[in-house]
Parts: sequence; structure tokens; C-alpha cells
Amino acid sequence: MTKTQRTITRRATALALGAALGLAGLGGAFAQQADTSPIRIGVLTDMSGLFADISGPGAVVAVNMAVEDFGGKLLGRPVEVLSADHQNKADIGLSLARGWIDEKNVVMLADLMNSSVALGVMELTKTKDRIAIVNGASTSVITNEKCTPNSIHYTWDTYALARGTANAVVSRGKKKWAILEADFAYGHQLAGDATRFVEAAGGSVVSTIKHPINTADFSSFLLQAQSSGSDVIALANGGADTINAIKSAAEFGIGRDGKQQVVGLAINLNDTKALGLQAAQGLLLTEAWYWDLNDETRAFAKRFNDKFGKMPTSTQAGDYSSTMHYLKAVAAAGTLDAQTVMAKMREMPVDDFFAKGGKIRIDGRMVHDMYLAEVKKPADSKGPWDFYTILETIPGDKAFRPLSESACPLVKK
Repeated sequence: MTKTQRTITRRATALALGAALGLAGLGGAFAQQADTSPIRIGVLTDMSGLFADISGPGAVVAVNMAVEDFGGKLLGRPVEVLSADHQNKADIGLSLARGWIDEKNVVMLADLMNSSVALGVMELTKTKDRIAIVNGASTSVITNEKCTPNSIHYTWDTYALARGTANAVVSRGKKKWAILEADFAYGHQLAGDATRFVEAAGGSVVSTIKHPINTADFSSFLLQAQSSGSDVIALANGGADTINAIKSAAEFGIGRDGKQQVVGLAINLNDTKALGLQAAQGLLLTEAWYWDLNDETRAFAKRFNDKFGKMPTSTQAGDYSSTMHYLKAVAAAGTLDAQTVMAKMREMPVDDFFAKGGKIRIDGRMVHDMYLAEVKKPADSKGPWDFYTILETIPGDKAFRPLSESACPLVKK
């Protein structure tokens, strides 16, 4: 090889090396850019329908509060919260969730009010290997036969609501029940769970009356229940349906003569606010959380009220707590990998204003204490949100379905 040829070869080698280093640097820049892209959480909820007061815009506020309190960043990347209204339609909810995952790279879907929406999104997150944390929806099949390795049911479920209220009411001598049941998945499950626990406690269900979702006029349904010979008229519905049914019962004088007691199987704080204590007084209910339990709950509730103008429901408090638990688990795991994070969330206890010693089981159920409450008489209330007297704390292992009864395929018998 001549001197000239050697010179050309050295120059070519240098140029090639420079190009390689340049590409490597460019690749590093791309990697750095990818590492600083937002980590996205999607709040999929009912923003304007009959469940909007339970979660809705308040759920979005709660999730954003958790992100802000965590510091707004995770694994060195900003955390961004998306939100959308599924309009209580499973197909719309599924389409929104799929678009978020495929186009926005959403890693966790939160709230998921409405059982049919939640169940559809849970299957999607299992397929896409993302995480679904259910707070709004209540059907207990979420952690039973429909459980997935990618989903968590955090706040309450129909099993715990029905068990707590049924045991309390039957033990007080009200043994014959008529159930007004919303005619969709959640209502069927709540009514079924209530029937089971009423019978187990020594009572009986003498009448089951189905009504369409979003019913404005409950008069015919209540008259059927009133003439059934029952001691109890139990409402296996939620949101505006529960409010309308209780208002109608008050107008008919049902529950005021001592012959029949109206029981809400799923009443939340804003339902009671909308009803007013005059109509709601004396109702027994089971709750997952109440703003006036202790100093910690009151402190969170004040901050939420300052931002949103209302005290938080148990669902909204659960949205905050579960989002914070997720963020802490990702930080501890050092990764967004769904199965690694799920394992870390199950490993870490929930110890905050929402729950003490809460535990996420293999079936996805977050086990925590529940509360039996009675709605106060107007004269006993000391403020605009002072609604409940807590009668009993129901330990988590007594409130939720034991794993020994589970149909979840993840549970090893």
C-alpha cells in the first residue's frame, strides 16, 4: 500500500468513527428525550351523569392532588393527568381507554366509575399490560370471577356494602326485606349480595323489584315495595337513582310510621347532601371512609374542599390514596413495568388518612376497615357536612369476601 493509499484509509476510518460517534450521540439524545417524556395517568369517569357527584370532576381533582403532593415527577419524568367522560357507556369507555394507551402511552387508568366500564377496561389493561385502579365501580366480581393480574379494587364493593348494612339491619329486628334493584350489572350484584347476607343473618327477601337506570319517578316501584309486607325497603342502586328513591319514599311517608325502614345499600356523602337531613335522617348505611373520622381525614377533607368546594366522598378520597400508593410503588420499584409495580403495591401496606394497615391481596382487593353509619337528625348536625354518626367499625377481614370463598383464578386454594 502506497503512502497516499494509507493516508486515504486513515481519513476514511476517522470519518467512519466520527459518524458512528455522532450517531451514538444522537441516539443518546433521543434516549434522553424519551426519558423525560411525561408519565401519563388517565382518570376515566362519569363527568356529568348520575354518578358524577360520587366521583366525576372530584375524582380528577383528587388524582391531581396526589400527583402534586408527590412532587409532580416520577422516575425523573413529569406526571401528567388526563381525564375523560365515558358517559356511562362501556363502548365509549373502552374506546377512550384504548386511545389513551395506544396514542398517549397512559400507564395507569384511575377511578373507572360504572361497573360495565370498569370490567371492560380491566380486560383491556390486562391485554395491554397496564394497570387499572378501580374506585368508582362497586361490583364485587371485579375481584372475584373477573379479577385480573393488572387491576385493583380499592374503595368499596357490593359485598362489603351489603354485608355491613344487612347484618346491622337484621340484627335490629328488621328481617323481611323488599329490594329495589337497578337493572344493570352493579344493581344485580348489589341486590344479590344483599340477599345472601340478609338470609345468612336470619332474614328473608320477600320481594325484588327491578327498575331502569336513571329513573325519575319511583312511585310505582315504591308502592310495590310498600305493599310487599316487608320490614325493610332496601335500595340496590346508586347516585341520582338512590336520591330520587329516598325523596319519593319521604313524600309517601314510607319509613316515618315505624312499620318499614328505608335502607340505602350504597349511599355516599353527596347523596346525603342532596337529600338533606330532613329526608335522609335515620338511614343506616355502610361507608368505606368519612371525612370526619379523625384529624387526618379532616385535614385532607379541608384541603379538598378548598380546591373543589365540596367535602370528598369516599370514592374521591380513595382516588387520592390509590394514586399516591401507585406513585410510591413505581418510585420504590424503579420501573413502570406493570407486573413489577403490581407486586410492589401488594407488598407495601396502605397507611394514610384513608386506611391504616390496608393490604392489596392477590385478587386485587384492597382490604381495609369499613364503617356502619346512621344519618343524623337535623337537630344533631353541627355543620353543613356533619351528616353521620359512626355506629361501628367493621374490620377489613370481616367486611370483604375472604379468599377462601373467592372465584378469582389468581387465588390458589
